[in-house]
Amino acid sequence: MKFRILPDRRNPVWLIGASSAWMATAANTPLWTELQHLNLLATPGGLAFACALVLMIGTTLAALLSLLAWRWTLKPALVLLLLAAAFGAYFMATYRVVIDSTMMVNVLQTNPDETADLLSLRMLGVVLLLGVVPAVLVWRTPVHYGSLPRRSLHNLLLLVAALLLLAVTVVAAFQPLASTMRNHKQVRYLMNPLNSVYALGWIAARPLRRDESVTLPIGEDARAAAPGVRPPLLVLVLGETARSVNLGLNGYGRDTTPELAREKVASFRNAWSCGTSTAVSVPCMFSHLGREDFEARKTNYESLLDVIHRAGLAVLWLDNQSGCKATCDRVPSVETSNLKHPQLCTGGECLDGIMLEGLEARIAALPAERRARGVVLVMHQMGSHGPAYFKRSPPAFKRFLPECTSNDLQRCSREELVNAYDNSIAYTDHFLASTIRWLRQQSAWDPAMVYVSDHGESLGENNLYLHGLPWAIAPDVQKHVPWVTWLSDGFTQRSGITLQCLQDARDQKISHDHYFHSVLGLLGIQTAVYQPALDAYARCARPPAAR
Repeated sequence: MKFRILPDRRNPVWLIGASSAWMATAANTPLWTELQHLNLLATPGGLAFACALVLMIGTTLAALLSLLAWRWTLKPALVLLLLAAAFGAYFMATYRVVIDSTMMVNVLQTNPDETADLLSLRMLGVVLLLGVVPAVLVWRTPVHYGSLPRRSLHNLLLLVAALLLLAVTVVAAFQPLASTMRNHKQVRYLMNPLNSVYALGWIAARPLRRDESVTLPIGEDARAAAPGVRPPLLVLVLGETARSVNLGLNGYGRDTTPELAREKVASFRNAWSCGTSTAVSVPCMFSHLGREDFEARKTNYESLLDVIHRAGLAVLWLDNQSGCKATCDRVPSVETSNLKHPQLCTGGECLDGIMLEGLEARIAALPAERRARGVVLVMHQMGSHGPAYFKRSPPAFKRFLPECTSNDLQRCSREELVNAYDNSIAYTDHFLASTIRWLRQQSAWDPAMVYVSDHGESLGENNLYLHGLPWAIAPDVQKHVPWVTWLSDGFTQRSGITLQCLQDARDQKISHDHYFHSVLGLLGIQTAVYQPALDAYARCARPPAAR
């Protein structure tokens, strides 16, 4: 006699119910952990609230799946949701991140090297258990869909039943639900995989909120200042994942910036980013809009580099990371992360020092008439990109040991993790000082350098790791960034900005909102879009007419 564990035919409702229950319970371990951490499960009422959340997540998933419960869509949709839930559970549990539209953009823009840094045996185990195994069971389970009219009726009944149960549950648990969502906003981003579904929907609906078909020009009246005896050469170093508090220049307990300390630099110690991820911060800081207006914009605009280019200067973007996020689309750019160099490029990626190789030839290849007015180089660092911080510094700069050599950060001690991160800052210190030394050799120019990071990073504080939390709930270490300035004597004379004045202003509060206008001010570019009140250097500079 042949026995079957499962019958040959199953109603799609059974498959939807079982899968929704699995995702609402097992795949939401990070949610239950957070509620436990918030001491919201310590009472019978708290446990009842957790059960209500299970019902809410499960019935919402069932309602969504009722719309896809057709022969050619149900199983693919279930497999995708199960895998999304498994990956989401792993990353939320391992790095204490949450999943929102910004995080989803980061996922969609992740390159193969960044993906490789995230792989681990632990991730494989979690995804196999939570995603792959149930997905295989779903795929192999026979389903009887019946006729089209019958299936349509059953899907409608399932949708109505799920929505009714969801409504009853929300009403019954409204008081603790409203209180939790109001006081602990991060909880709403932990409901797995609804967080991923919502984030993807938000991204997909972006064309309805913003006209992506055009990019409006800005600074069409831009005019460069007279070049003087020598034209300016401004290097804008776009840092990656650097925390202001981990710079020795800013009072950190460790001397992570000894080479910069020997240079005549000024460091703004109270600078803040306009986002917690590269995908948000980079286009935002190069925009003429402030953080709030940038998020609320109805269309896209040209960037700072377009204005500089329109003023007649030569512009070149050098990228050692994951691209310029559309910021450099209309100016020359060079990808350095895939170059070959025996010391600087190993393991499939390059250290930031690669951007200084052959730089004179790259500048010489720019149009001569533009070079005569000035040159702006943007260097987009790999910087301190995690979680594989140990890859961001060569052996000679591993001053703080032992360091974490795993991308599973919770397996490392706090000391090892901070050591690996601080070593990456020490290498950034060397790269910036090397850039300054290179600039000093450019006798045909008046050189200067501005280093600003795109965002910060969490290193285990409150059990949070990496970055990308929504702005409203992100800790300060993900938003507090370094801003370092070096000016040559020639640039000081042309701008009237003195090192002492900048150092005296080191504690003034500035942000990425100031970046666009500060760079235009340094270069003396005149345009109606420039706002002196948002120029961080304006208080230390001579008026443009006096330059």
